[in-house]
Amino acid sequence: MDEDMSDEPLPYQQDLTCPVCQGIFQDPMLLPCTHSFCRECLQKSWQVNRKCPVCRKEFEEVQAIPNRALKDTAESFLKQSNRRTKQYPPSEEVCNLHLKPLELFCEKDEEPVCVDCVTLHSMHRLFPLKEAAPMCKKELGYKVQILEKKVKEYTKISLKFNSTVEYVKYQAGQAEKQIKAEFERLRQYLVREEVKRLKALANEEEEKIADIQELIAKTDKDIVDLNELIDSLKKEMGNEDLPLLRNFQKLKRRAQWTNEEPCLPYCEPLLVMSRHVGGLSFNIWKNMQAVVNYYPVVLDPNSASPWLSLNEDLTSMKESAERLTVPDNNMRFDPCVFVLGTDGYDSGKHKWDVIVSDNPKWIVGVCNDSVIRKKRFTVSPARGVWAIGLSKGVYMVHTKERTELQVQQRPERIRIKLNIEKGEVSFWDGGRAKHLVTLTHKFEEKVFPIFGPGLHTTPMALVPGKIAVHTS
Repeated sequence: MDEDMSDEPLPYQQDLTCPVCQGIFQDPMLLPCTHSFCRECLQKSWQVNRKCPVCRKEFEEVQAIPNRALKDTAESFLKQSNRRTKQYPPSEEVCNLHLKPLELFCEKDEEPVCVDCVTLHSMHRLFPLKEAAPMCKKELGYKVQILEKKVKEYTKISLKFNSTVEYVKYQAGQAEKQIKAEFERLRQYLVREEVKRLKALANEEEEKIADIQELIAKTDKDIVDLNELIDSLKKEMGNEDLPLLRNFQKLKRRAQWTNEEPCLPYCEPLLVMSRHVGGLSFNIWKNMQAVVNYYPVVLDPNSASPWLSLNEDLTSMKESAERLTVPDNNMRFDPCVFVLGTDGYDSGKHKWDVIVSDNPKWIVGVCNDSVIRKKRFTVSPARGVWAIGLSKGVYMVHTKERTELQVQQRPERIRIKLNIEKGEVSFWDGGRAKHLVTLTHKFEEKVFPIFGPGLHTTPMALVPGKIAVHTS
């Protein structure tokens, strides 16, 4: 009898299928409109819309009663189905539910189905396996192309990281050379200080390089993983149609690359050169005041335009004869020819002098930390810059209206005074202590000194500040 049953379709399957979940009834409930649904399906539907999911007639929850006859029939059907499944276990070539060959592919559910499954996919598009396989291969082919492109991008990024490592080593070498020269001059007083600073430099170099090498290692690993993923997808794409289609959903999910694209961290990946060489002599002024120069502002080489050359002390700047080979980090101005001071201010009073000498073109002032770095912009408060400058023989206040600044004598030294609390930045002729102009603004973010020496060979230099020692 079982052998006869195995060759026949399971009876009443469509009549025993819940219209909501498309599965065999589980604890069916009968509505006044005579339609039946699984208890759980009916409860979920009633919470959303108190109407019959089939005929849309309204009903109260208490009107739904158990359909015992239908329940018994469904349970008998499932037992019979289970017996057949045990006697004839499903294979990869047949439908698990109907035990019939998988001859169609559902586009929406992305899985092979048999002809008896058509009623369960009545609203879906179905394709023969021969038509579906090329479609899926084509989609996976697009995924492979995207991943191959990603490999190329990651390779370029890895090369950029390697060049950054080399530049960090170059910075470390330059800093080490300068530190040794400075400490040699003061050797008899500062042997222990020299060791301390070289150690700090080495630690930061190691830390920066280690951080970047970690990124490189991760990027290289991503490249390996991507290549392995590509190879595995290509291998799967070479399989026969049915195995390919059965694994299509899994392959499609595997082809989704969700890892973040590697990039240098927003926090500065290069050495903080000013920590080691900027104002170095000031940091040892207690014992060597006679030979110490203190600079209220030192320049940040990691923000300097590639067309600017800074001296070893980071206290003067001038045009470079050729574009310098420096990493294109987030802080660097390019193409605008500017450089910032190392330290920004969000409170207090600050003052510094800069020698502009006879340069025919320059800009000095302060700017927001968020000032544009990677494209040209008009210098004005609207762009987060409060500055004065000289161009074509005219002294100018860089406001929206471009106000001309009247001066009786050519100033060779400009003094900038910044008062954060009062919201003022004032400009003076530093040589004659004569006030030029004051700009006002409510500073809501950290501001930095900004310098634009123009493309001229005469250096723009910062002026050492006065040192005062107070003891109590």
